[in-house]
Amino acid sequence: SRNYSVRAALTFTLHNLMNIEIPYTPRPQQLDLHRNDKRFKICVSHRRWGKSVYAVTELLRRALEIRTERHDGRFMYLAPYYRQAKQVAWDYLVYYAKDLPGTKINQSELRVDLLNGSRIRLGGAGDDPDALRGIFLDGVILDEYADMSPRVWSEIIRPALVDRQGWAIFIGTPKGRNHFWRLYEDVADDSEWHRAMYRASETEVLDPHELEAAKREMGEDEYLQEFECSWTAAIKGSYYGGVIDDAEKEGRICRVEYDEALPVHVAWDLGISDSCSLWFFQVTLGEVRIIDFYEHNNVGLEHYVKVMEERGYWYGDDWLPQDAKVRELGTGRTRVETLIGMGRKPKIVPSHKVADGINAARLLLQSCHFDELACEPGLNSLRSYQREWDDVKRVFRKTPLHNWASHAADSFRYLAIAYRNLKPKTLVPDWHEEMLREPTLDERWKMYEFDAANQSDPRI
Repeated sequence: SRNYSVRAALTFTLHNLMNIEIPYTPRPQQLDLHRNDKRFKICVSHRRWGKSVYAVTELLRRALEIRTERHDGRFMYLAPYYRQAKQVAWDYLVYYAKDLPGTKINQSELRVDLLNGSRIRLGGAGDDPDALRGIFLDGVILDEYADMSPRVWSEIIRPALVDRQGWAIFIGTPKGRNHFWRLYEDVADDSEWHRAMYRASETEVLDPHELEAAKREMGEDEYLQEFECSWTAAIKGSYYGGVIDDAEKEGRICRVEYDEALPVHVAWDLGISDSCSLWFFQVTLGEVRIIDFYEHNNVGLEHYVKVMEERGYWYGDDWLPQDAKVRELGTGRTRVETLIGMGRKPKIVPSHKVADGINAARLLLQSCHFDELACEPGLNSLRSYQREWDDVKRVFRKTPLHNWASHAADSFRYLAIAYRNLKPKTLVPDWHEEMLREPTLDERWKMYEFDAANQSDPRI
């Protein structure tokens, strides 16, 4: 195939019309995407398909073609983290832009300025997403959107495109059925959107023998996710992905109605500048019903109390983490005292190790029911909650990765610990029924504690 030429109107002193050729030979699927003129695109592709090269050259093409009276076209390549954007895209951007006439490359700011006044810069959505507020954009690439907080698009980037009627392209590989999957499904019939999926078994980009070798070494789930673009494959290192999939198969992610005869308890993960997550749940004999979920950021406690009042539930207790007992320097009050002053009934979740809380959450997930609509954002977070990866040792660490999914996962961990203090007492069963019944969550928890305490005891 021939080089992909870009004809761009560059308005400068002499008002010349120049032909600029980017030294790039696209593959057929890449060329199809370049030619597609939809305002919004989703490109789901397997590893090594060439989505980063496509994204960088598309940014350059659009930045060169744009005409604005102020010569201030603004474009961005956004990855989950700044260092990731630098590692993935910066070398490509420099390579394809360095020989274009009038180009200025700013290494320290990861920025390229073009002759027509357009500017392309790289950024990270997870470092401090709110730092992106207030910018305007003519176009943006969101790379690995599945690893970003959903609010990056809805609250920050989408508003930044409004006044310039800018465009956006999402590129990435599936990471389970989360907000990236939801976006892909929701825009299927939207005329402003184009979506494309490129599986390794169909593109013929990679050598079949290499794919077979990768499949043997990676395992079925990881291979399906990374090379066959499977939305249902388990997320690597996920704490809860498997048990949530089981809940879905067993029909426990469904419509769960609010029962007015039962109090609604709320598990909080408190944040101020960070996100704050709330799970709303009811406890009855033999089950926990998760009826609602809410998450927001950069607002005070009064905001969440107002949201809870608007729900109209009959409330029980609010379960807060240990740090809610710490007095704030500004007010001299604890957040427990502040919530009491607002008419709430806060309690503190018993102190526990994070690992024990995660195991308690796993046990609880084996029997609780979720409302499929109200809890979808929270379930997406639980699916994406995963262990931290050690790049040096090439193993998962024992500690969780702190990212956009952590707040909802921490809140659910508090819910699991609080549940042990809320479960109603049941009547003493007949002895033969007792022998045949499944163990309760409390009994499973005690068995876990016993095993953990005695696994190093040579007598056991």
